[in-house]
Amino acid sequence: MKVVLLLSFLTFSSTSFTQHLKLKVGKYDAFLRLNQTTTLPVHLSVFLKNKEKTALISNAEEQIELRATLKFGDTVILPFPDFDSELRVVISKKSVLNGYWINNNKGANYRIPFSAKLSKSSLKTETKSTINFTGKWETYFDPNSTEKEAAIGLFKQEGKKITGTVLTETGDYRFLEGVVDNNKFYLAAFDGTHAFMLTGTEKNGKIEGTFYSGKHYQTSFVSNKNENFKLRNADSITELKKDETNFGFTLPDLNGNSFVYPNEQTKNKVVIIQIMGTWCPNCLDETNYYKKLYQSYHNQGLEIISIGYESAETFAEQANKIQTLKTRHNLDFTFLVGGKANKKLASEQFAMLNEIISFPTSIYIGRDGKVRRVHTGFSGPGTGEIYNEYVKKTNSLIEELLAE
Repeated sequence: MKVVLLLSFLTFSSTSFTQHLKLKVGKYDAFLRLNQTTTLPVHLSVFLKNKEKTALISNAEEQIELRATLKFGDTVILPFPDFDSELRVVISKKSVLNGYWINNNKGANYRIPFSAKLSKSSLKTETKSTINFTGKWETYFDPNSTEKEAAIGLFKQEGKKITGTVLTETGDYRFLEGVVDNNKFYLAAFDGTHAFMLTGTEKNGKIEGTFYSGKHYQTSFVSNKNENFKLRNADSITELKKDETNFGFTLPDLNGNSFVYPNEQTKNKVVIIQIMGTWCPNCLDETNYYKKLYQSYHNQGLEIISIGYESAETFAEQANKIQTLKTRHNLDFTFLVGGKANKKLASEQFAMLNEIISFPTSIYIGRDGKVRRVHTGFSGPGTGEIYNEYVKKTNSLIEELLAE
């Protein structure tokens, strides 16, 4: 799988602004400093587009536009459009960038140092390594704990370049890219809400390594190549309780008015209830898929109700985050406010289910009002064929329910 993630793209709004920044065209060596000894590489380059200097960060297949604003003299703020986070940097006369990645979803003081300078070298991907990590790896995070988590590493190596993702029962790590050095590798991704990195060493067919999530979390992992390894079926983890016959709830819409399900709008319709959050990249991947699904099947009787659980404290702030997502992505289906981003709260509000263990979780309901499937988590485009098979399977389910 060819992976070229474009994580950010910014175009400076005027020639005078571009000249003030004095950015030089070329590739940059850029890093997030996770701790005193660990840095996460960020692939940054600057080029000319329509006679204006344009910068982009590359590390997998996604594009996220960042529009630069100037503040406090030489300080440049680059907000991520889909997540409440930003790069805030000072650009020197020699095109050296120093500053922070600030993630407001994790608190007002959550920031990670960011730096970049013009690169003097480039990766030669044709160079061969002593180990080839291509394949499917049975993986366990925190393997020596009673709470160890099973996962699947899906990696592809070409020369010294390695790409892929990690698949868990609650979603995937999206697009990862890195470098192999003999029997060692790193894989990293930076999407505006997550800064993920795995570092590993292979010995006798086994990988031992460390997983970093921003500056706040790290754990060990072990992996063994196993093409037959499977996780639990995502359609079997969250279930309707056996003694429950009716599915319903009352939650506020974006204006604070009570929305009761079921209702006349959903009567004799096929309905998807999406439990999500605007801070969640897997939720955004699922929402992008649901947009296409809604456009294809709404006229045949499909309704989608998306319920946001947000990092913000107040209802107004929560509703604003959801409305921003709805407007930016031109989403026509119904959005409600669940409250604070908390799986316990979601489980209480949907007490007819055994438990909500993941954002997102989706409930598929037939025209008769009966729950037909509950899908835990979401494995997006970064998983390749796994995502493609999910799309085929779900499209088929919607078509079957609409035909009833």
